[in-house]
Amino acid sequence: MIAQSDHDPSQPPMTEQEPARRNGSIVLVLLVAGGIVAAALALMIIGRAQAEPYILGSLALLATVGLFNLFAFAAGIIRFADRATDDPVMGHIADHAYDGLAVTDPRGHVVYSNANYLTLTGAASAQDVRPVERVFIGNPDVSEAVFRLLKAAREGKRQQEEVRIAGNDGSQDSAHGRWLRMRVRPLGHGKHEAKYAVWSIADITRDRERQEDVFQELQHAIEYLDHAPCGFFSVNPAGDLVYINATLANWLDHDLAEIGSGGLKLTDIVSGDGASLLTSIAAVPGEVKTEVFDIDLRMRGGKAVPVRLYHKLAFGADGAPGASRTLAISRARDERSDPQRAAEVRFVRFFDHTPMAIATVDRAGAVVRANARFAKLAQSLGLEASASNSIFRTVNARDRGSLMAAINQAAEGQGDIAPVEVMLDGGKERWGQFFVTAVEADERETEAAIVYMLETTERRALENQINQSQKMDMVGQLAGGIAHDFNNVLSAIMMANDFLLNAHKPTDPSFQDIMQIKQNATRAATLVRQLLAFSRKQTLRPQVLDLGEALSDLTMLLRRLIGEKVKFDPVHGRDLWPVKVDVSQFEQVIVNLAVNARDAMPDGGKLTIKTANVSTQEAERLSHKGMPPADYVRIDVSDTGTGIPADIVDKIFEPFFSTKEVGKGTGLGLSTVYGIVKQTGGFVYVDSEEGKGTTFHIFLPRHRPEQEPQHEPQAANSAIKDAAAAPKPKADLTGQGTILLVEDEEGLRSLNARGLRSRGYTVIEASNGIAALDALEERNGAIDLVVSDVVMPEMDGPTLLRKMRGRNPDLKIIFVSGYAEDAFAKSLEENEKFDFLAKPFALSALVAKVKETMAPS
Repeated sequence: MIAQSDHDPSQPPMTEQEPARRNGSIVLVLLVAGGIVAAALALMIIGRAQAEPYILGSLALLATVGLFNLFAFAAGIIRFADRATDDPVMGHIADHAYDGLAVTDPRGHVVYSNANYLTLTGAASAQDVRPVERVFIGNPDVSEAVFRLLKAAREGKRQQEEVRIAGNDGSQDSAHGRWLRMRVRPLGHGKHEAKYAVWSIADITRDRERQEDVFQELQHAIEYLDHAPCGFFSVNPAGDLVYINATLANWLDHDLAEIGSGGLKLTDIVSGDGASLLTSIAAVPGEVKTEVFDIDLRMRGGKAVPVRLYHKLAFGADGAPGASRTLAISRARDERSDPQRAAEVRFVRFFDHTPMAIATVDRAGAVVRANARFAKLAQSLGLEASASNSIFRTVNARDRGSLMAAINQAAEGQGDIAPVEVMLDGGKERWGQFFVTAVEADERETEAAIVYMLETTERRALENQINQSQKMDMVGQLAGGIAHDFNNVLSAIMMANDFLLNAHKPTDPSFQDIMQIKQNATRAATLVRQLLAFSRKQTLRPQVLDLGEALSDLTMLLRRLIGEKVKFDPVHGRDLWPVKVDVSQFEQVIVNLAVNARDAMPDGGKLTIKTANVSTQEAERLSHKGMPPADYVRIDVSDTGTGIPADIVDKIFEPFFSTKEVGKGTGLGLSTVYGIVKQTGGFVYVDSEEGKGTTFHIFLPRHRPEQEPQHEPQAANSAIKDAAAAPKPKADLTGQGTILLVEDEEGLRSLNARGLRSRGYTVIEASNGIAALDALEERNGAIDLVVSDVVMPEMDGPTLLRKMRGRNPDLKIIFVSGYAEDAFAKSLEENEKFDFLAKPFALSALVAKVKETMAPS
């Protein structure tokens, strides 16, 4: 049954019939007390013996009455009266409440209901009252809500539902139906009260009608705004578009469903740097500002739409900006119909889309007007591009004077003001070039100059990189030239030393002095190899290598080198790609870096060597200067030492540069690392923070066997042998044959010739390539072997080889040089056969190489 929606709240309440409670009386209490006193006096008068049966009988009667009352109280027949339940104020609050109230027991029976509950549920009297679930049983619109309320009532929880009840004719029209709000909660928190549930029913039809009216009005307002002839959007402080009307979405070809769901940002719809203009308004706490901007919006397809924006922004008491309210008026029609407006639109596009920051300033340097690029620059420096800010704030304090002088010249009307390159202010080192021009004389009251600025940070960084690279190449060429000449001197010393060793027995007093000369010459040869490594002109013997295994083999050596104070922690990557390097040179790189790390941690620390694969995509994200995107294997050598000061970190790879004390380092350790890695085709970079440690990042290119050209091994080519090392002693190093020895250093040539003659060979000496060709002609080509230097005046070794092979294609030749074999091999024809011996060399190495080469193939 559905009750009528109109009811009288003044109707008297109807409840279940309960016995009337009797009020307590003090007179009754006094009468009972007087009777007990009178009985006690009577028993005292009649005597103890006669009173005893009466006393026992009275006690038995009282005990029986008390026992009966206890059972009656336990059974609920007798209850102690709660005077709070008889409070007329509390009773009237519930009885005359506007909402319908009912209380049900654990079995669901109504034990209390007020008048409005009867009215809302259609009950005629207290005998007809029914619980909520029975009132709305069979109503499909309400049954689910009632079920949830019943479940909450059984569980002792609170629950609220709002349901719509159809009218008597079954229609859903608001004139014939109503809305009810139903609530349920436990009666109290005690164990007994929690079993009772308090139901409340309120008619909220009028409230819902008012809400629907407001919603309809809001829908109409949104419809009007969506279809207005101008665009509208709102942006929150994070730059997200929280609203955009249909008109603007249609202009920009965007889907309205994307708005408000994190789909679009301000930068997605504003072309160029225009978004910086909208976020450049100076904050004033508690104020609302409206600025006008002429910018281009960007359509989904990338096309530009010229608009004029009325940008309204409110600031809170703390100066924090709120969401913007921005009106957009399209200027595309003006551009087509009005030539003057079209010219204005074109100028605005030029002004805001130029890659140069432009601002007009007064005599004090205050910004009067600025374009979008200037606003973006100011924001990147942590400033606000507004008229209240000075352009001098964008410049570092040490360079502001030069910009001030240029603006003062413009304010005086001077022309041809020289550009000013200064350091920009901010956390990072950035540079900019300012161009200042004067304005017309009649405008100088408000605007004294126009300032154009180009950021030159990347250009300066590129220039520094090129200068550093050129310097390193020049130093490398110098080091290589010195090493070449020094190799000749060392070769002569070592050859003469070998003659002395052959002429003296170990028992001779001077034998130890000769051995000391040999040891020092060997040390000098090591320094020369380091110089050649830096100049990338040393001889490498690359082979395919697994870096994980190579580093594992070095573990014991590294632990001994760094000592017990330094903890060694190798972290090997899984499934490392193969690389192609010279094993000994790679080990030299790791050892040099480990020794440097140890020296940087005099009090102990941690040395970590970590390896990992770096894909092409990862290499591109790293953006290391000079390193093209490709697959690499990365080796990171990190320490927790003192770090490298920022002012010298760019010099650490230069030869002979060292921060160690005099006598504790040659300054060639890191330059050797640099040269070996570069000659291998890799890259090395350093990250260091003073006081925290240093990390060297080495990137070696991934070796792909399928991309390596396959050549047949050549027995005569020393690319597959280590000719620099002396071979194992053989029983007989003597031989026969005619050798043409070509060497421009007379002392070294004579010593080499003497050594070869002592082994039975016939030696013809030549000081250069031309003399060697003449000697070959005199002998009619009857030469068994040519031993030639590579770098010589008038004619170098490769040219000599080509001319000699033209006369005798089968002529055998050994090149000797302090430079790497690869340094001159590219000057020869492909697959040209020759042998190679690296300077400096001992006599035994020379004669062994000669005999090996002259042996029949």
